[in-house]
Amino acid sequence: MARELTVSDSVVVNVDALSLYELISDPTRMGDWSPENLGATLRGDRESAFLGMEFDGHNKRGRAQWTTRCTVTAADAGKLFEFRVHKIGLATPRISAAIATWRYRFQPVPGGTRVTETWIDDRRGWPDFAADIFDKVATGGKTFADFQRGNIRKTLLNIKSAVEQEVSGIEGSTG
Repeated sequence: MARELTVSDSVVVNVDALSLYELISDPTRMGDWSPENLGATLRGDRESAFLGMEFDGHNKRGRAQWTTRCTVTAADAGKLFEFRVHKIGLATPRISAAIATWRYRFQPVPGGTRVTETWIDDRRGWPDFAADIFDKVATGGKTFADFQRGNIRKTLLNIKSAVEQEVSGIEGSTG
């Protein structure tokens, strides 16, 4: 059976698309929501995400910690944010490799914005059997697709909860 290379999930968040995009497109914030990401260090100054922006993502799974180099490949405010993970290392990303692409689509819907998070496995050159062995060691017995399915769901629910609590707090203090 061929491995699954793309996993997506969606949630509706009670906030407008542009506000949600601005939060999610700030990689320094992802550590607030992700079960695996600890945040990011921007490479250079920025006020908002832009095509070609680079950042180093800091990650942890169990006792293992690593850093990835990422480049923004799409930054369409309120509609699409995407980045490619293309370098990895312990404290400093040193090994260049196609790893993954992460995509966030924003769609206005009644009651807010549907945000869809997608993980794309960019390890296309790996034989399926090698990826399967690596994945099970790295995730404690799962394929990366199954592992990311759980991470995406947790991340989206954490974003929804945090953003809606923040919006509710702002509305409560002004109302």
